Amino acid sequence: MSRIVLFVLLLFAVGCGRANATLPKPTSNLKPGDIEQSLMIAGRERTYTVHLPPNIGGAQALAVVIVLHGGGGNANNAARMTGMSAKADQENFVVVYPAGSGRLGDKLLTWNAGNCCGYALDQKIDDVGFIRALIDRLIATYPIDPKRVYVTGMSNGGMMSYRLGCELSDKIAAIAPVAGALNVDCKPSSPVSVIAFHGIDDQHVLFEGGAPKVKADPHPRIDQSVAYAMAFWSQHNQCNTLPTRDERGNIIHDAYTNCANGTAVELYAIKGEGHTWPSGKSYLSGDTPTKEMSATDVMWEFFRQHPKK
Repeated sequence: MSRIVLFVLLLFAVGCGRANATLPKPTSNLKPGDIEQSLMIAGRERTYTVHLPPNIGGAQALAVVIVLHGGGGNANNAARMTGMSAKADQENFVVVYPAGSGRLGDKLLTWNAGNCCGYALDQKIDDVGFIRALIDRLIATYPIDPKRVYVTGMSNGGMMSYRLGCELSDKIAAIAPVAGALNVDCKPSSPVSVIAFHGIDDQHVLFEGGAPKVKADPHPRIDQSVAYAMAFWSQHNQCNTLPTRDERGNIIHDAYTNCANGTAVELYAIKGEGHTWPSGKSYLSGDTPTKEMSATDVMWEFFRQHPKK
């Protein structure tokens, strides 16, 4: 075979590869609703539930919100507590509810958030690796915009969302920890928008930091304060040092502005509030959520305004 023929064949192969790489994902066979799926990470099967909105078959790439359950919860608990699937149907985005790990099937699941919690911490489960692989799988499988990947979580899931913001800043545009704490050595490679929600009277993850007054996890733990997390992220994102504050009823809203790359850092502190998802269903703590604001509604509006640049 001549060199000319070989060169032509090589050009054809490269051209085909490029064409295939740019083909859009098929969407006509996608149906709205919940899909139970799994993937293998380090020899361990990890499961997750994908909720697709009614307009999933359209041509537009959609945002995805990953919702992490609290310690002792599971994917169904996270969906019920947050009402995120109904919000996704209204606003046309994808929701994913991953499951942590544990010894009893889908019960008493936890995340390895650094110094908490349970089985995941004991076994040194690579939950960061799981969520990284999950994001890659979601983008490869569904019409998802890689610049609009968001993560939220409650309690142990809130701690895990902080950790993911630290270690997956290349993939995640924004995080929304609820009743969590930033308890890891955080070294993000790029800015990440952050909106946090925390009850000032939370006894499980103290607003001012320190050892929990109420906890089910047997590991000794000292949580960083909410102020520590806000100071870290506002400094990392190069925001204004002092936030603007708006106080209405029991809701105190601090917003750090003029941040790098169009990011933002915000905090909703709730006076008299315990360990809850604001306006959600009661969590395992049994505390009653406030009805003065909806964490789900507020975080989605924040997510919508802060894609990755």
